[in-house]
Amino acid sequence: MFEAAPPLVCFDIGGSFIRYGRAAGTVRPTTMGRFSTPAGDFDAFVAALRAGIAATGARSAALSIAGVVDPATGIADVANIACLRKRPLAADLERALGLPVHIANDADCFALAEAHEGAGRHGRVVLAIILGSGVGGGVVVDGRLLPARAGISGEWGHGPCLDPTAGGLAPELDAFECGCGRTGCLDAIGSARGMERIHQRLHGQKATSRDICDGGKAADARASRTLDVWARIVARSLSVIVNTLGPDTVPVGGGLSGEQALIDRLNGALAPLVLARPKQPLLVAGHHRRDGGLIGAAIAARLAGGGVRGARWSGAGARP
Repeated sequence: MFEAAPPLVCFDIGGSFIRYGRAAGTVRPTTMGRFSTPAGDFDAFVAALRAGIAATGARSAALSIAGVVDPATGIADVANIACLRKRPLAADLERALGLPVHIANDADCFALAEAHEGAGRHGRVVLAIILGSGVGGGVVVDGRLLPARAGISGEWGHGPCLDPTAGGLAPELDAFECGCGRTGCLDAIGSARGMERIHQRLHGQKATSRDICDGGKAADARASRTLDVWARIVARSLSVIVNTLGPDTVPVGGGLSGEQALIDRLNGALAPLVLARPKQPLLVAGHHRRDGGLIGAAIAARLAGGGVRGARWSGAGARP
């Protein structure tokens, strides 16, 4: 926990809702409530944050967002909140709210939560990955986020998928168009929507990712083939990151992380491709899949001195 830490309000900014909680003397905020996200109105967005600040009595704020802030310019690029895009977000919010504001990427927040308080708390290198509506992640080394040019690291979902045919397992597949504007990103084929695209291309059949996962558990042949192809594609890309970073563990978050059978299948596809063979499966369901945004935002702010300068990390699982 953090010693001598004044009250901090943490916000997990989602496309539909803003969740908020209070942290005082601990990195694990107490969730207090949520507001609808006013995605198109900055003044309304500020008003929502003000309400959270008033409810918590905090003297500084930490935000987890689905986007990045360029450390050189302070300009934010936020995927799902139009009113936050292309503005010096921390500076604008500090001016509007009258208190210090720290902003961190949501996948980085999840990675920090897992490294300090979750599945990776006993390891030096933690690669936390997101498998859900998108593919992303964050990297923590010795308790701190990997320094990143332009604020971007751990984004292994963006960049060409190594082989959309899964090494010839599904020759009928090709590169899918990605929401980032490129064609062939892993995000477009390894996400939950990507799994659904694979299933439709292989079998000419629409199905949700949940239905496909349920079908795999029921030994449905079509669902099982889809999952085998999906796991092979994701594992081949993930193995490059694992062999590069050598993580002690890989916590999984996102909508697909609750499917233990899917994580087991992905571990099976990954294991032969990892050079440093682990004694235990590398991929584990993250402990903070639901509250990692709030917890990680608090950790990120305090490690950065966001309004609590002099706060010191201590306690179980301490990092240097």
